[in-house]
Amino acid sequence: MSGCARVVTHVDGLTSVSVVAITLGRMTATLAPDQLTVANRVITSLAGEGARLREDQLRAVTALATTPDASSTGARVLVVQATGWGKSAVYWSATAIIRAGGGGPTLIVSPLLSLMRDQVAAAGRGGLSAATLNSSNVDEWSAIEAQLRAGDLDVLLVSPERLANPGFGRRVLDALAGSLGLLVIDEAHAVSDWGHDFRPDYRRVADVLRTVNPTTPVLATTATANARVTEDVAAQLDAGSTSGPTLVLRGPLARKSLHLNVLDGLSPVQRYAWVAQSLHQLPGSGIVYVLTVADADRLVEAIRAVHGDALPVAAYTGQLDADRRHELEDALLRNEVKALVATSALGMGYDKPDLGFVVHVGSPPSPVSYYQQVGRAGRALDDAVVMLLASQTDDRIWDHFATATIPDPDKMRDLLAALEDAGEPQSVVQLEAATRFRRTRIELMLKQLAVDGVTDRTPDGWVVTGTPWSYDAEHYDGVLAVRRREADIMRSYIAGRTCLMRLLTESLDDPQAADCGRCSVCRGTLSEGLSGTVDDEVVRTVTSTLRRSAQTLEPRKMWPGGDFGRRGRIPADLLAAPGRVLAHADAPEWVEVLAAARNGDERALAELGDAAVATLSAWVRETGVRADLIVSLRLTGTTLAETLAEHLRAVGKRDGGTFPVRIGDPPADATGAVEAAYWRDHLGDPPEVSGRNVMLVVDANGSGWPITLAAAALREAGATAVLPLLIHRTV
Repeated sequence: MSGCARVVTHVDGLTSVSVVAITLGRMTATLAPDQLTVANRVITSLAGEGARLREDQLRAVTALATTPDASSTGARVLVVQATGWGKSAVYWSATAIIRAGGGGPTLIVSPLLSLMRDQVAAAGRGGLSAATLNSSNVDEWSAIEAQLRAGDLDVLLVSPERLANPGFGRRVLDALAGSLGLLVIDEAHAVSDWGHDFRPDYRRVADVLRTVNPTTPVLATTATANARVTEDVAAQLDAGSTSGPTLVLRGPLARKSLHLNVLDGLSPVQRYAWVAQSLHQLPGSGIVYVLTVADADRLVEAIRAVHGDALPVAAYTGQLDADRRHELEDALLRNEVKALVATSALGMGYDKPDLGFVVHVGSPPSPVSYYQQVGRAGRALDDAVVMLLASQTDDRIWDHFATATIPDPDKMRDLLAALEDAGEPQSVVQLEAATRFRRTRIELMLKQLAVDGVTDRTPDGWVVTGTPWSYDAEHYDGVLAVRRREADIMRSYIAGRTCLMRLLTESLDDPQAADCGRCSVCRGTLSEGLSGTVDDEVVRTVTSTLRRSAQTLEPRKMWPGGDFGRRGRIPADLLAAPGRVLAHADAPEWVEVLAAARNGDERALAELGDAAVATLSAWVRETGVRADLIVSLRLTGTTLAETLAEHLRAVGKRDGGTFPVRIGDPPADATGAVEAAYWRDHLGDPPEVSGRNVMLVVDANGSGWPITLAAAALREAGATAVLPLLIHRTV
C-alpha cells in the first residue's frame, strides 16, 4: 500500500496478519514481531482476549511506529472512520510501541473534558500512564508537569485552548519539542474552518507541528469529515513533511445498529410533551439533545411533571462544574438515569457502548454535527433508536450558527487599530472599553487573528505582530455557502426525501452510502413502539407546569462604566428588587402565545394575563411584598406591556401609569456600557411614585439595562421598592 495514495479503503473484520508492509516515501516499513506483541497486548487489555488490530488500524500503527530515515519527517496519518471503529486503539498501540522502543511521550490534543477523562482511564487499561492538564485540575498541574519532565508519563492530554496559553507553551511544549514521541490531533475536523464546529484555538496545532522534532509522527482522527474537510486537514499535515503525502485511511460511515426517525410538524411544547410521553418506551438509557441551556432545564421539569421520580432524568450543560458533569456522566454509564437532557456539551468523546437512544429536540444546523451526536448510540448494540423532533423555529438558530464565526472586517480593523494605538499588551477588558464590542466577540476575533499570525497572546496581554491582515471575502463566502448547503441537507433530512442514513453518509462523501432499510423513510413508519402523535393531556400537563414556574430576574448590581460614565456598585437605595420572568427566550410553552399576543389576539392576551396573575400571587406569598402601583415600561413596538399592566391593575384594583420611553433602535452586539448609555438617553421622567411599592411591567428585554435604569429612576423619585415583571426575556 503506497503512502502516496490519498485514500486507503477500509477493511472490516479482525486481521490475522502478523506483519503488514507499508510503503512510506522511499522506505518499506513493517512491524517487528516484538512490536506486534506490544500492540496485541494493548488491544487485548482494551477489547478482550483474542482481539487484534484490524488491517487499517495496523496500517496506521505501522506507519506511526516506524522510525523515518535521515532525510524524512515522521509519518503523517489521517484516520476518518465511523464512531466506534477504534481510532483510539491506533494511538494507544502506537504509543506503547514507541515508548517500548525508548521514544518520548504522546501529546494528545483533545476537545472536551469528558473525552479527556475517558481517555486517561482507557490508557490506564492499556498499561499506559496518562494525565491531563485542563481547567478542572489546576492544582495538579505542577505535579503532572514534573512527571512529564521526569519521563514518567506516557501520554499527556491537553485542550486546544491550552495550546494557546503562553505559560503552557513555555513550560510544557518547549520541554517536549525535541522529545515528543507522537502527536495526536483528536476530532481533527475542528482543525479545518470548513468543519462544522471550527474552533480557532485548534489551529494552534499547526504551531506545534512547526516546533516539534520533524521526526515526530503525527496522527489525526475524526469520524465526521467530508471530502473537503479531509483534504484540508491532510494538506495541513502535509506542510513541511518530506515523508510523502499524508496517509488517509477512510472507511464506510453507515452505522447498522441505528434506527433513524424524523417527526416533523409538532409545536415547541408538543415536542417537550412527546419526549415526556415516549421516554419510557425508548430502549435502555440515552441522551436527549436540546439546543440551549434553558431547554435542558425546562425539559427535565416537563418530564418530571409527567413521571415524577419514576423516570430519573437530569440536565447536562456546559454551565455545570466539572465535578457535577462527571457525576452525571457516571450516572448514565451505570444506567442510574433514564436520560441526560443535554446541550452539545455532552458530545465528542463520551463513550457509553450500550447507549440505547439519542433524541434531538431541535435539529443541529449541520448533517456532520448531527451524525456525530447520533453516533454516541448503539456502539455495542444490535439496535438503537435515534429520533429527530424538528421544527420550523430551528431555521433561525441555524442562521445564527452559519454567521457566528464569520469575521466582520470593519470590526477586525477597529480591534487591530485599538491594539496598535495602545502600544503595549492589552487585556480583553481593556479592548472591550476601547472598542465597545462585547467581550465574547473580542475573544473570538483575537483567536481568529492569532490563527493568521496577526496577533499574539503574551503573558502580559494581546499584541499585534506586524503581520498585515486582510479580509479573505472569497474564502468566507465559501464557508458561508457550505454552511447554508448543510442547512439545506438537514431540511431534506427532515422532509424525508430519501433514506436518512444514506443522506447522512452521502453528506460526508461516503462512497459506500446506501439505503439502510431501517429508518423511518425506508420503513414508512417510526420505530416500533413510538407514536407520531402526542396525547393532549400530556401537553396540558407540561404547559401548565412550565407556565407556573416563573424564573427569577436578578437585578444588576454594578454600573457599567465606559460610555455610560458611572461605574462601581449600584447603591442599595437605587436597586430593583429581584423580579420575575414569564417567558424565557424560546420557552416552548409561550412561543406561540407570545407571537399571537403581540398581534393583539385576545385569547393569547388572556392566557398571558392569567399567568401574570398567578405569578404575582405566588410572588406575594413568597416575599410578603405587595405592589401599590403598577407601571408599564414599553421597550418594543407592541402594546404588550401596557395591556398586561392594565389587566393586573383591574384584577388587583391598583392604580398605575406609564414610564415614558422614546422608542428607537437599541444597539446590537454592543457592550453593556454602550447599551446602558442608550437607554439612559431614551428614558423619560418617571411617574409620581413617592412612598409606593411599584410593579414595573416590561414587555421584552435581554440585557436588563433599561430595567436597571428605570428602577433607579423610580427609586430616586421616592419608590420604596421596584418589582420588575418581565414578560419576555429575549436572551
